[in-house]
Amino acid sequence: MTNSTPEKIEFYKMSGSGNDFIVIDNMDLSLSVGDLSSFARKICQRKISVGADGLVLIEPSARADFRWRFYNSDGSLAEMCGNAARCVARLAHLKGIAGTKLSFETMAGIIHAEIENDVPKVKLTDPSTVSVDQKIVIDGREFALDIVDTGVPHAVNFVPDVASLDVFSWGRKIRYHERFQPKGTNVNYAAVLDRRTLKVRTYERGVENETFACGTGAVAAVLAAAQRNLVDSPADALVQSGDTLRIYFTRQKESFREIYLEGRVKIVYQGYLFEEAYK
Repeated sequence: MTNSTPEKIEFYKMSGSGNDFIVIDNMDLSLSVGDLSSFARKICQRKISVGADGLVLIEPSARADFRWRFYNSDGSLAEMCGNAARCVARLAHLKGIAGTKLSFETMAGIIHAEIENDVPKVKLTDPSTVSVDQKIVIDGREFALDIVDTGVPHAVNFVPDVASLDVFSWGRKIRYHERFQPKGTNVNYAAVLDRRTLKVRTYERGVENETFACGTGAVAAVLAAAQRNLVDSPADALVQSGDTLRIYFTRQKESFREIYLEGRVKIVYQGYLFEEAYK
């Protein structure tokens, strides 16, 4: 009696400043796992499967070098993720899918990137206007939030020190506040250290927890600080993982253009998913 060889799916585990992702090269469109939302939710479970903040599929595009489909760990589709964008740009270059200057299609539009010395620099789509000092009240406590969409919606709360905050509890309440329904928002707490440096902690919608880093959240915090005339370009965002994300921007009156997110990413390992990892 012989055992049949189980089907396996090649994947890469990557980390963008502590934001971790499962990335699958699906350029041949051979991935056949049924409902992708359910697949993402199952393989992103920590301790039970691979575990990650999200899943990225690299697929063909008629408009760019490739397109991605990005799923949060709860199985929801996301328009954009800055750290995942940096990860997928580097992997696509390493696998020969794209050159050192590349572009890929997302739900937020075409994203352009370049790779220099293995460090990806991603140009984000133009953000919305920053709405400063928007007041909401939760459990009798007032929050002054700066609201901006950097590919996905973000709220930024400036605080003297981010270290002692209960990011999970308050972030979750703000994320689900009626002001941001029906889609909700990501929530960032930022402390400005000087005109080139911020510390940022983020509660991410879709992950439904604080993450070690959030690229679009770091950008949102920097742009909100720039709108308040607190920082200049480029500015560094120190994130919870201990890494640094560098954000470049050009300000034109009340709007921002030429937004770039730069920072190192890691290929942690390459492996194969067995069917039992997602069934």
